Amino acid sequence: MAKFSLSKVLYGASDMTVGTPWKNILMFTLPMLLGNIAQQLYNTVDTIVVGKFIGDNALSSVGSAGPIINMLLVLFIGVSAGANIMVSQYYGAKNREGLSYTIGNSLTVTAICCVFLMIVASPFIRPALEILNTPPHLIDGCTNYLMISLMGIAGLAFYNILSGILRGMGDSVSALIYLLIATVINIVLDIFFVAVIQMGIGGVALATVIAQMVSAALCVVKLSKMRSDFDFGLKYMKPKAAYTKTIIRLGIPSGITQAIFSSAMVIVQSLTNQFGDQFIAANVVIMRVDGFAMMPNFSFGMAMTTYAGQNVGAGLYDRVTKGAKQGTLMAVSCSAVITGVILLLGKYLMAIFTDTTELVDMSYYLMTILAAGYIAVAVTQSLSGIMRGAGDTMTPMWISLITTVAVRVPVAYGISFLTRTPELPYGRCECIQLSLLFSWVLGAVITAIFYRVGKWKTKAIKQ
Repeated sequence: MAKFSLSKVLYGASDMTVGTPWKNILMFTLPMLLGNIAQQLYNTVDTIVVGKFIGDNALSSVGSAGPIINMLLVLFIGVSAGANIMVSQYYGAKNREGLSYTIGNSLTVTAICCVFLMIVASPFIRPALEILNTPPHLIDGCTNYLMISLMGIAGLAFYNILSGILRGMGDSVSALIYLLIATVINIVLDIFFVAVIQMGIGGVALATVIAQMVSAALCVVKLSKMRSDFDFGLKYMKPKAAYTKTIIRLGIPSGITQAIFSSAMVIVQSLTNQFGDQFIAANVVIMRVDGFAMMPNFSFGMAMTTYAGQNVGAGLYDRVTKGAKQGTLMAVSCSAVITGVILLLGKYLMAIFTDTTELVDMSYYLMTILAAGYIAVAVTQSLSGIMRGAGDTMTPMWISLITTVAVRVPVAYGISFLTRTPELPYGRCECIQLSLLFSWVLGAVITAIFYRVGKWKTKAIKQ
């Protein structure tokens, strides 16, 4: 009789091709959701510390830096997405060699991207902030924050790649444990660097960089011990064209999707900056609450990617369809609850980040505009996760392109232009949130249509 191992159940790879679909998805989602919440705490703690110990201007600096940081992560999001899809399908197909080369080549590609980004992006940080109409009194703080984050980007990059690999094999618990450890480190260092030795906004960035490096190192140690599932060594890190090309082919659409989203945020940030410091600070608060509100949607989306990948790899398409229905229903139900919480307790949530009453009121008002949109995003993330897991990364990319570039940006600037008055020379600031809500709803409708068409069923990796 095989010996039962609790540690294997909790921290080992998980086969999602057997068992009840909704239970597979839920048990995989819960620890990943906690992990995503912990990761969001990085930014949240940064915001609280900055707002309480430095002030609202520094809070605005962090907010202005956000879209640029997201743009810097485009390469790694693409690599992570490609690796996650390949790992889940090879694991579902029980292809040990394919799994080993995928993991090794993913690490090599990530290292190359890190070096490339640090060298190429550094000279453009300050000019980018100036192009975005960042208020002059915020530029120095933004530049300092971004440069430190860029120099330490390897920690964030490798954690995202390695945790994605673990998730592809069905292990969402290990990444959670490591991220919780890193979160505690981040909180302690935030307080020490900012409140104790008064490093200012640079201390916030440095604390996050150190914490991320710790989480990445722990993931490496974990993977090195999983020899029963795949082979881990320098042999498999040597670039092999078949695997590297597939990682890039599958990852590019996800990377482009993130690039589109980040570009839209950068363009909209330029509009946001015109509404003044208080509106910029309000958007920072909104983004922090929004980050937590979105976590269940992203978690279900990633769970559906792994679930679909493993079952597509095993050729179980009926099981994929069944899981898609059950997973989407769970995601929508969760988002409905979150929407209710935001509407009922929103002001208390906003007050965590700032003591300025006017800022709390503005943040809450703008957040109520977005609230119902989280239900729409639940549909988009769940069904897009299924399509990505099956190997169809192009369809979600085109949907993102349409809703973000062709819809959100023009709607935001259109509302701004049409609502201009002598008292409001840039129009109504609600244009930012209204455009986002509209793009979310449209995205859900289009995603549901393309899922039903079913071309994603023909995109599996050839074993």
